[in-house]
Amino acid sequence: MLRRKFYDILLNWRRTKKNECLLVKGARQIGKTFIIDQFGKTEYSSYIYINFIESPEQKHIFDGSLEAKEIYKKISIYLPNINYVDNNTLIFIDEIQSCPRARTALKFLALDNKYDVIASGSLLGLHYNKLVEMEKEEEVSISIPVGYEREIEMFSLDFEEFLWANGISENAINQLKEYFTEKKFIEEYINNHYLNLLRTFLIVGGMPEVVNNYLSSNNFQKSYSTQQKILKAYEYDIDHYAKNIEKPKIKNCYYSIPRQLAKEYTKFQYKSIEKNGSSRKYANSIEWLIDAGLVKRVNNLSVPLMPLVAYEKEEDFKIYVSDIGLLTSMFGYPTQTALYNDTLSGAAKGGIYENLIFDILIKKGKKLNYYKNQNNTQEIEFLYENESGVIPIEVKSSRGQTISLNEFIKDYNPQIAYKLITGNIGQTGKKLTLPLYMAMFL
Repeated sequence: MLRRKFYDILLNWRRTKKNECLLVKGARQIGKTFIIDQFGKTEYSSYIYINFIESPEQKHIFDGSLEAKEIYKKISIYLPNINYVDNNTLIFIDEIQSCPRARTALKFLALDNKYDVIASGSLLGLHYNKLVEMEKEEEVSISIPVGYEREIEMFSLDFEEFLWANGISENAINQLKEYFTEKKFIEEYINNHYLNLLRTFLIVGGMPEVVNNYLSSNNFQKSYSTQQKILKAYEYDIDHYAKNIEKPKIKNCYYSIPRQLAKEYTKFQYKSIEKNGSSRKYANSIEWLIDAGLVKRVNNLSVPLMPLVAYEKEEDFKIYVSDIGLLTSMFGYPTQTALYNDTLSGAAKGGIYENLIFDILIKKGKKLNYYKNQNNTQEIEFLYENESGVIPIEVKSSRGQTISLNEFIKDYNPQIAYKLITGNIGQTGKKLTLPLYMAMFL
């Protein structure tokens, strides 16, 4: 069984919650249902599971009154074998996007606070007021229970979880972190071992089914087949939930990402979708993909100063796939093979490694931007802010020079600047060079 950090998040929610339900959002097949199910069965005396896709008739639980006592009564009708234990019952409402009234009901369940409630679903992004297209093609508006739900996004396995799955102990990772903390040279055999694991992560990624299939078979072709199956499932979700007019546009946007990242400058360009592509035509499609958890947007900055959000350029952005293994599978199995053998060259390799570092950093909860100046003479792949100020990161898929990062240090004097490469640790002034896998320590 894969060890997931999200279990600790669930434990923390139970300890600290006050009149609030938990809403877990994220792409399909990242393990939301599995981890919450495990949590409910392990941590509670009574566990009640509701799934609107497996059992559509359970939507009627939320017909009529949304008073908590009425909902509990109707749950007991549809699930006659359940048992309520005060302060030790978890109600898990899965696939909540399929029943908008259940989302509204979270407020009343939170106010009642007799039992713990976790809801989970996809297409729950903040930008969508109309969340799902119902079976009869009628759009349903949702009353969001603001203040009564704690919303948390879950992702596929991060790189550290992937290391755990591959038998690397927490103690071994802590020992590796000492090299990072002390900024000391790593023995080559250790460095090469983790770079090899990172290339494996490039191919396998973090989707639980893919990771499990790889671990059981040690066969990249099987993991690739599983990734292709997941991509087909995402196409089904688009067909099932998106408006008819949006369906082909959403798919075209999603499958244009390998072309977007194969350019020298990986800014998202609508013309890479189709010759006359425009924001007017495709902006809603991008929002749909973001809300479904399939991609994330990283905005350029007019100036790289705090607070970064104040200087974001909304029209100038990059799009990255939320799971690095799904991205490399979109390029095809021969590309995955070349990545593992480290024989790939060209701009596509740089874009893939950008997405790799994005994958690692976004799963650590970092809010990311990038910076390309108006003269196109300086590009920094990622920036984030902390108590020290703005931190720049330049990503190199090989061991090239970092002219842009050197200029950035000269112009903006950051506390520290990171250069991520396939080499070893080194430091020159404020520039700290790290092997790519050490992004997990930033």
